[in-house]
Amino acid sequence: MSVSKIVAAAASSAGGAGLDVDEVFSTFLYTGTAQARSIVNGIDLSGEGGLIWNKKRNGATNHSLFDSERSNANAVLKSNATNAQYADNAHGVQFNNNGWGLTGTDQTMNANGDDYVSWTFRKAPKFFDVVTYSGQNTDLALSHNLGVAPGMVIVKRTDTSGDWYVYHRSLNLSENLSLNSTGDVGGNNFWTSSAPSSTVFNIDGNRAAINQSGGSYVAYLFAHNDNSDGEFGPDSDQDIIKCGSYTGNSTDARTIDLGFEAQWLLVKRSDGATDWWIVDSMRGLHARQISGKYLEANTSNAEASQGKFFADSQGFMVDAGDYNTTGETYIYMAIRRGPLAAPEDATKVFGMDDYDGSPSAGPTTGFVTDMSILGQRAGGNDKFYLGSRLTGTKALNTTSTAAEANQANQIFDRMDGAWNGNVSTYMLWGWKRAPSYFDVCCYTGTGSARTVPHGLQKVPEMMWVKRRDTTNNWKTFHSSLGGTKSMELNTTVAPETNGSALWNSTAPTASVFSLGTASDVNGSGSTYIAYLFATVAGVSKVGSYTGSNSSAVTVDCGFSNGARFVLIKSVDGAGNWKIWDSVRGINSSANEPYLKLNNTDAEVTNSNNIDPHSSGFTVTQQSNSPISQNGETFIFYAIA
Repeated sequence: MSVSKIVAAAASSAGGAGLDVDEVFSTFLYTGTAQARSIVNGIDLSGEGGLIWNKKRNGATNHSLFDSERSNANAVLKSNATNAQYADNAHGVQFNNNGWGLTGTDQTMNANGDDYVSWTFRKAPKFFDVVTYSGQNTDLALSHNLGVAPGMVIVKRTDTSGDWYVYHRSLNLSENLSLNSTGDVGGNNFWTSSAPSSTVFNIDGNRAAINQSGGSYVAYLFAHNDNSDGEFGPDSDQDIIKCGSYTGNSTDARTIDLGFEAQWLLVKRSDGATDWWIVDSMRGLHARQISGKYLEANTSNAEASQGKFFADSQGFMVDAGDYNTTGETYIYMAIRRGPLAAPEDATKVFGMDDYDGSPSAGPTTGFVTDMSILGQRAGGNDKFYLGSRLTGTKALNTTSTAAEANQANQIFDRMDGAWNGNVSTYMLWGWKRAPSYFDVCCYTGTGSARTVPHGLQKVPEMMWVKRRDTTNNWKTFHSSLGGTKSMELNTTVAPETNGSALWNSTAPTASVFSLGTASDVNGSGSTYIAYLFATVAGVSKVGSYTGSNSSAVTVDCGFSNGARFVLIKSVDGAGNWKIWDSVRGINSSANEPYLKLNNTDAEVTNSNNIDPHSSGFTVTQQSNSPISQNGETFIFYAIA
């Protein structure tokens, strides 16, 4: 384990700095079974405490909120209703050290076959806290453990009915909103004239709604990280939560800059009537022009399609309309997409499945999958589907120049894998986005030389770029070729010198990649997707080697147990993009099937081009090997 990981782990156990996003927040999707079950999301609720917020997706039911600080773990509150808390074993939950247990069978939480989402917030400094208190009819300065002034506070009376009152740092101290209402700000002076601090938040006296003598209350406190003071991530210097506001301007594709890509949003107009929208990347915070899903914190409505909020590498994007009308003010809470640290275990970020129809839900990878390639082993016109979480059910074909097309069976709306059970003759390879390892970036072309920000946090060593809205070749950058040359993922062509038009003759950096004026990568108004790959010690390797006819070539990738996935392409002449993997066979026999990412042929069998090696892989000695011609240079991408 790296020093930074050790520090982070120690901080995690203490509930302090160095935590990753995935240790304090989770969006988890599940299907009800009407039986007790565990929701394993990796968050320590039994040791650290926190909040579970649950909602049925495919039907009209109340939201269900449970927290570790109220005396009865089964006492449920509803964000869309004013009801007092009530204990109902049919709603029962259990706080575990790796998530939470679902003990009830009520249809709002666990009806057989229904779809649900749960959002888990772990108590942690500079992220989230839960405080319970008794009303006293006098001014209260209630202690909290955020370590910073709260960005947003939600208060609910629990022993009788009452609204959910919301403090937000973007509002005046004399103003509040109601989470269960569409209404605009009210001037109830709930918060006294003293702003909340890093240790207390202040409740005004003689306010029956939030401070009646003898009343019981719960407060959910959300931090606001500002300019890298969040202290998260391996170097304890990253922000993960922002509570802010923006004024509408009725323009499409408007980016709200957070300094990080959002994975979860709660948004409400503060000076007029709108619902409280909840959007997240698991259910569809997609690239612009691709609809996702939203729920409303203030209603029992089932989720519905939305085309207003979209993903952006620097924050989130909003189009003109109800949540971006000129002159109107909107508040938001946003949580960052994780993880923050480079992976140390390749099985957490890359998985494969030679799918034979079992399980019936479809091929699995072992983790939340952000990009997948589905390859038909027998060959066919639509041989390779390449899709991403950012583009939902839209898929591209690596053997074709065609624009993206809808593939209803491509499903990223799940916790494990992609696609459903209708793909029983295919091989699936899946990637998870992670710093220094792999990233996906969607953008719109401008027609002028420019840079595009990305979230890899490392210099990309290989990039695949494809125009989404019309036909174009897949343009490919590789670090061994520099910023003046490119190849095409869908063809066999050797590297071409056209870097000024494609990459502006500039190699990418750890924060941006450069584009020229070519319509292949930057046509004005056209939409694009870029897949970025890099080397992570012991996990992945992007590199090159020189072929030999006289001896085997061992390619040292720095792995300890060999390569599970290898992609190889000649750069000295025309050559296919060939894929080997350990599921179909990387072994010492003469039966190591490989597929060609650029054509529709069936996989080649009875070949012996690659042998396993603990540090990476070995290219065998053969006079006619397609990946070891004497003196030729080959690029490769390997995953441990």
